[in-house]
Amino acid sequence: MIDDNLRASRQPAQRRPDLQISFEFFPPKTDVMEEKFWDTVHKLAPLKPRFVSVTYGAGGSTRERTLRMVSRIKADTGVDAAAHLTCVGATRDEVDAVVRGYREAGINRIVALRGDPPEGVGQPFTPHPEGYQNAADLVAGLRRIGDFDISVAAYPEKHPQSASWDVEIDNLKRKLDAGANRALTQMFFSNADYLRYVERARAAGITAPIVPGIQPIHSFKQIASFASRCGASIPAWLAERFEGLDEEPETHALVASAVAAEQVTELLDEGVTEFHIYTHNRSPLALALARILGKRPEQ
Repeated sequence: MIDDNLRASRQPAQRRPDLQISFEFFPPKTDVMEEKFWDTVHKLAPLKPRFVSVTYGAGGSTRERTLRMVSRIKADTGVDAAAHLTCVGATRDEVDAVVRGYREAGINRIVALRGDPPEGVGQPFTPHPEGYQNAADLVAGLRRIGDFDISVAAYPEKHPQSASWDVEIDNLKRKLDAGANRALTQMFFSNADYLRYVERARAAGITAPIVPGIQPIHSFKQIASFASRCGASIPAWLAERFEGLDEEPETHALVASAVAAEQVTELLDEGVTEFHIYTHNRSPLALALARILGKRPEQ
């Protein structure tokens, strides 16, 4: 028989009306992918997330699709949608034109990122000679154009191009001091990395929310590949859990659900009340995580 105290301890989110979630999507490239995209959006919208965001391809390659998706999400579901924005390979005037287009479309949330060069993640970044120099510069530019709600990126394991932790935290502080409302972290799988990162930020005087980015593992092979490109580590214990499951989708899904549940419940116990979930345009694991966090669909 389950002890009543243990049962109560497993339901912390039920007593947290302040708990917030947000979801991230990417623009679909085909009609089939778009159908799946909208199916996922409509399944997650009843959870009333704070916002959902739609990514922005390298060099603005998905700009029009991002604008279309974000505009329609807000119109169809009533959920606030945030458009990603980068400053790679573009002049200030070109970026500003995109921002004004977002504003004219009624989009007031932006995820402002420096972005990766066309050569890929980890390659040296060279600002456009007439462009924004970095994410902090981009945030300041957004603030000059309008009263946007701005999210920026944070890196619990340090950005691959940061020379030291002092440089890393100083960069985060400059983005927030420029006018960003919050930071959304890159995916991580060791909560200790996130908690240490937050400690470093608070010690530097940063008070803005640092929202953990949670990556459900829909495909361990794909996530491990992406992690290796963006500087996120895969702990040995995590790799061991998924070993041999490439051809066992049902077991893979069960393990993925358990891993994500462990991560968010531990963060809840640490007092975290905001979560940003990377969906990969899929709903099952995102829905499961929301339920674990105490979120239920609103009719």
